[in-house]
Amino acid sequence: MSRPSGVLFVCHANVCRSPLAEGVFRHLVDAASLTARFRIDSAGTYAMAGAGPHPKSCEVARARGIRLEGASRQLLREDLEAFDHILVMDRSNYRELERLAQPSSFGPLTGYAARIRLLLSVGLSVGDRDATELDIRDPIGRSVEAYAHTYALLEAACRRLLDELAPRGG
Repeated sequence: MSRPSGVLFVCHANVCRSPLAEGVFRHLVDAASLTARFRIDSAGTYAMAGAGPHPKSCEVARARGIRLEGASRQLLREDLEAFDHILVMDRSNYRELERLAQPSSFGPLTGYAARIRLLLSVGLSVGDRDATELDIRDPIGRSVEAYAHTYALLEAACRRLLDELAPRGG
């Protein structure tokens, strides 16, 4: 069997959106009995390492039978080499990944093979959505309903991602 496909979800602090996306995608992968085919993680462009998922993210996930685990971590340049797919929550964090992917004083990034995309763009044709609709707004400091809305966006996008990476019958 080939190595598992690496899927990394990225947001700003790695406490609200990306751990929720990681949990949703892991849940979908497990339900489809495809766990061995994927290595799933999340990170933040400005994460304070070691923080747990936000309580409201945990609450909306738990209400849907999903348990969020893990601790926040900083996105590393090496992640661009270690993961096959990097799914970003918004254009601001996408720009941070673009910056990270540029050659630096340490030289060019070698082995960079990650496909970096906005998560909401997965499975959509050009013109399906206005570019401003491709950002998943950070729910931090907002109501649990805002987190539930974020969950709904993430679940739909994660379903499209799983369909793309492991098509039924494929």
